[in-house]
Amino acid sequence: MALSTETGTTGQSPTPSGAEFFDVHSPADNRVVGTLPNHSPEQVAAMAAELRAAQPAWEDLGPDGRAKTLRSWLDWVMDNEQRLLELVQRESGKSWGDTAIETMVAVEVINYVTKHGAKWLADQDHRPHSASQATKRLRVHARPYQLVGVITPWNFPLGMPMMDVPGALMAGAAVLSKPSEVTPLAWAEAVRGWREEIGAPPVLACATGLGGTGAAVVDLVDMIQFTGSTRTGRAIGIRAAERLIPSSLELGGKDAMIVLADADIDRAVGGAIWGGLFNSGQACISVERVYVQAPVYDEFVQKLTEKAAAIRQGTDTDKSYSNDIGAMATEAQVDIVDRHVKDAVAKGARVLTGGTRGEQGFYYPPTVLVDVDHTMDCMREETFGPTLPVMKVDTDEEAIRLANDSPYGLAGSVWTADPERAERVARQLETGGVTANNVLASVFQFPLPMGGWKSSGLGARFGGPYSVRKYCRNQAFVSERLSLKSEMNWYPYTPSKSKIMGRVIRLLGLHDWRRRLGLKANG
Repeated sequence: MALSTETGTTGQSPTPSGAEFFDVHSPADNRVVGTLPNHSPEQVAAMAAELRAAQPAWEDLGPDGRAKTLRSWLDWVMDNEQRLLELVQRESGKSWGDTAIETMVAVEVINYVTKHGAKWLADQDHRPHSASQATKRLRVHARPYQLVGVITPWNFPLGMPMMDVPGALMAGAAVLSKPSEVTPLAWAEAVRGWREEIGAPPVLACATGLGGTGAAVVDLVDMIQFTGSTRTGRAIGIRAAERLIPSSLELGGKDAMIVLADADIDRAVGGAIWGGLFNSGQACISVERVYVQAPVYDEFVQKLTEKAAAIRQGTDTDKSYSNDIGAMATEAQVDIVDRHVKDAVAKGARVLTGGTRGEQGFYYPPTVLVDVDHTMDCMREETFGPTLPVMKVDTDEEAIRLANDSPYGLAGSVWTADPERAERVARQLETGGVTANNVLASVFQFPLPMGGWKSSGLGARFGGPYSVRKYCRNQAFVSERLSLKSEMNWYPYTPSKSKIMGRVIRLLGLHDWRRRLGLKANG
């Protein structure tokens, strides 16, 4: 089983699976920007063995000690922020504005899990469920999976692993991470910082390589967190089930934006532009389709087209913020976007701006499509690119029906001036998250679950205590309040003990006094 988080290659001749190294190319101009090891299954197994050997001491360090190390890592990341972000831009072709957000993820997540981790990981005491168990002391221990695997995609080279790895480390697990072969440079450097610069225990490793490397990770860990395509996530989920290990899968999306007639149109247009075009549309919760009620449809489309046409595209390596969106990560992803646009046009859609791939690099311009319907690939398949197909609807019910007409259910948004209407619509959407009058906002609301329904995944990335405890197993611990020589239910069985136990069960477990006292005849 060879696993990859990618939908295609970088447009170069593919690296042979048995090669010792592979090249990383910039999607802005296709030049080689780095070379990393293509770790073999044997090399990955050696990493896993080292991590397992170090994990018990890491767990014994306790939440406060682990939090201190994680904060030291955060200090190192921010001290080296510019260099890490330059690697992100080099390997992803992003605009500098889209690039700069990635270290923010590290700040937010590490601070969140270290602030609350000790409380979330504390032993949980429980009361016995009945008086018959009153002599028992009940407790739940949160014990980490010894080795957690984290496999991440190419769209956020630093930010994506930072969403998962700190929580697993805070839980006390060792982490074997595998970044995408398309964008592994920044994360590999961040892991080097952990291992070589801050004196941290060797409980974090980075396996780089192609599909065989990822498959080896899945085969060696005790729990797997995967973010990527639904196709690959399904294969990982099957393999995890075969190994009887848990998996948390955040997969594809086709997020719908519903604009109702009473919405603030200027704000809705701004939200659609950023929600659909951020990172060149390469985000799992990007706005991928827009449903606008008829009374405001024309105004919305006009303003949307004007704003989309004004978006500045390019890779501003001088950090000038002179570009809004950058290149797409792979040539194969550009091909998908181009195919979706051509399919839509062939079936009657109109392109109001964009619609033609760039001549150099992996660029595709912001594209607004109208006269679309659900026979078109752009409304059915995940595009993962800078397109905004807009469909006119008449009623709330029609918008809800169309939004739910998808195999995906990751997130979505509702735009209206009426809070009750927003919640009423949201409650009818088959998706893991809904935002009212905003886009992409649910991702960083860490107290809330962030996960998909239907083909968009299993489990959740965050959710308060779950952000850390998802990487733990619950261990039941029972101790005795009284020191007795024997228990009533132990051998040998005798009529007298059986009679006493029967009376106790009736007295403590039944609900009327006749039955409690055994006064109601049996039969």
